[in-house]
Amino acid sequence: MTDQTAAGLRIRDLRVVFDGFVAVDGVDLDVPRGDLRFLIGPNGAGKTTIVDAVTGLSKATGSVQFGEQELLGREVHRIARAGIGRTFQTATVFEELTVLQNLDIAAGAGRGFARLLRRRRGVPEAVERVLGTIHLADATDRLAGTLAHGQKQWLEIGMLLVQDARLLLLDEPVAGMSHEERDATGALLQEIADGDRTVVIVEHDMEFLRKFARTVTVLHQGRVLSEGSVAQVQADPKVQEVYLGTAADAAVVAEGVDGVDGAGVDGVKVEG
Repeated sequence: MTDQTAAGLRIRDLRVVFDGFVAVDGVDLDVPRGDLRFLIGPNGAGKTTIVDAVTGLSKATGSVQFGEQELLGREVHRIARAGIGRTFQTATVFEELTVLQNLDIAAGAGRGFARLLRRRRGVPEAVERVLGTIHLADATDRLAGTLAHGQKQWLEIGMLLVQDARLLLLDEPVAGMSHEERDATGALLQEIADGDRTVVIVEHDMEFLRKFARTVTVLHQGRVLSEGSVAQVQADPKVQEVYLGTAADAAVVAEGVDGVDGAGVDGVKVEG
């Protein structure tokens, strides 16, 4: 049996260059299986670009392995088939179809579009299980467009689960959610990671991060600045200097302050 790191995401010397601008500059990153990893950093730090490279949306050099599979150079659909799932800031569900029909399409159940529109007699066990996980078991016949904002995000996550995605890459999954929706989403993501999947989140909501992150990677100018638990990252002088100015200023501001809060690192807003 492979160890957790081998079965997770392993990135080595990842570089992404756009018209001469180095967006990602030699990043090494290990996300073990079952981790709930948060990527944070200022605007232009390279967070979303790394996710784009992993999923084949941005050309990159270096190595990106998931388990024993090399992902760089593969087409987007082949990366998805390798068990990699991705969401964006705005949920991309089929709003004119029901919750169940959305999951059916994602699952590739082999049913034609016309048959998808018909009311079905039963729900496949795998789909029913996912419906329970994403808290939509009582909403199978509701049109996706009528769901609340948070529910749409849960449905999109469910669409990845029915495809048996083993690595979920989520871009600001709680943006625009209520406090209750954020907590429910955090609990959902914890459950998914506990189920032996790996979850990587690009996030700006520091309260959400502090409550649910297992590990944090801080990016700055296309490189990894710091990594560890929330407590380790917020205590790192390099992180404090990036968000607070000079190291001396950071030490003064950080003294007696709890650390990462809803506004950012030691009260300074974290931009994306």
